[in-house]
Amino acid sequence: MSERETKREQFNQKPASGKKFLLPVIVAIVAAVAVGGWFVLGQSPVGGLELVSAGQDGKIRFAAVDFNDGKARFYRFNGQAGPVDFFVVRSHDGVIRSAFDTCDVCYKARKGYRQEGNEMVCNNCDQRFRTDKINEIKGGCNPAPLQRQLIGETLVLSTSDIEKGAWYFSTVN
Repeated sequence: MSERETKREQFNQKPASGKKFLLPVIVAIVAAVAVGGWFVLGQSPVGGLELVSAGQDGKIRFAAVDFNDGKARFYRFNGQAGPVDFFVVRSHDGVIRSAFDTCDVCYKARKGYRQEGNEMVCNNCDQRFRTDKINEIKGGCNPAPLQRQLIGETLVLSTSDIEKGAWYFSTVN
């Protein structure tokens, strides 16, 4: 090999570096952040929770049209006694219904419900409840009813009614 070829080969060689270790380090950091976020934010229902607040009159208002698709929407209200989770869904009979995202039986598990078609399913015990029975049947593993009022095309929930369900979500239980 000539001196010129030797220099060209040396020039084209890439210096050894720690780059081959960079990808596993990045993957480990991303995984740690994801796991940490899961623990900090907790297991939220599919679609997540939307944080809501009340007006000065102590009422939370939603446009009724927002529920026309029949999909349950999950919310969190940070009240005086702590966060309270609830959901709102328009059942297949056209009625907008609301319930705490828990029940009298499984509330200590803090897993809430998920929607599958026209049913709300307990994430703890897998019991299924037709959406048209929410606010109609109470107790047991049925979604705990939350009072609501439809005024024109606006769904109204009172923070005082939401606060009544704070005990379900209390860490003292």
